[in-house]
Amino acid sequence: MQFELKLPLLGFESIKQMELKKIDDIFMRLESVGEGPSFTLINPYVLREYAFDIPASLQALMEIDENSNLLIYAIVILTTPIENSNINFVAPVIFNTDNGQMAQIIIDNRSEFSIAEPIKNYLKDRTDD
Repeated sequence: MQFELKLPLLGFESIKQMELKKIDDIFMRLESVGEGPSFTLINPYVLREYAFDIPASLQALMEIDENSNLLIYAIVILTTPIENSNINFVAPVIFNTDNGQMAQIIIDNRSEFSIAEPIKNYLKDRTDD
């Protein structure tokens, strides 16, 4: 599904349209329409308790109401091995699937979330098997 950016992705202000592609139930791929970057995203809710308020100004900009169908994902910086990859919980990407709009926001309460949290913190300890 293609989305129009209502607020730019940090560092990529010239990108206006992106396409969201499902990889599996946890990961998605976000690609620029045309030339530009692509990102791997992860569903933060499968990893941890994750909640924040969407500012009223962003709700208005993205036409979000109590009935809106939203997807919220965090950007993953992939490395090898994958256990060393980092998740950015501070700047989630919000998708309104009802109207094809998206935006990245910065969560104000940074004490709860990290900008570069290792994915290995959420992997099951394999010694328990």
